[in-house]
Amino acid sequence: MSFSAEQLSVQLVKAGCRSTFKIKNINEFMPASSKEAFYVHEQSGQAKIVIRPIFEVFSADFESIEGITRIKDYFHSSEMTRFPTRIYKSAQPIHYGIAFKVMSSDAAEQFISKLTAILAQ
Repeated sequence: MSFSAEQLSVQLVKAGCRSTFKIKNINEFMPASSKEAFYVHEQSGQAKIVIRPIFEVFSADFESIEGITRIKDYFHSSEMTRFPTRIYKSAQPIHYGIAFKVMSSDAAEQFISKLTAILAQ
């Protein structure tokens, strides 16, 4: 059974994250003690957390969490307005980030704990 974006959003709020806006199938969140945005995206019933590309150096740390899997390529969406842009499939730049599939509420909680610890450094 997949872990939906709605279930993930509820778990993130329980973990102290705040939701700043939701557009289409993208929901922006921020950890409790930070202004670092990340996004929750749902596609085909599967929830993903998308973080800024600068955190790519921590990919292995996030993937070491049971229930978290990194998606191979960068994830692109024009709604992720706090992220950097690059040329992808058109002449116009589009926002992009690193996406991770989330399989359980425990995995989501551990992911946010690890992200918060990284941001605190």
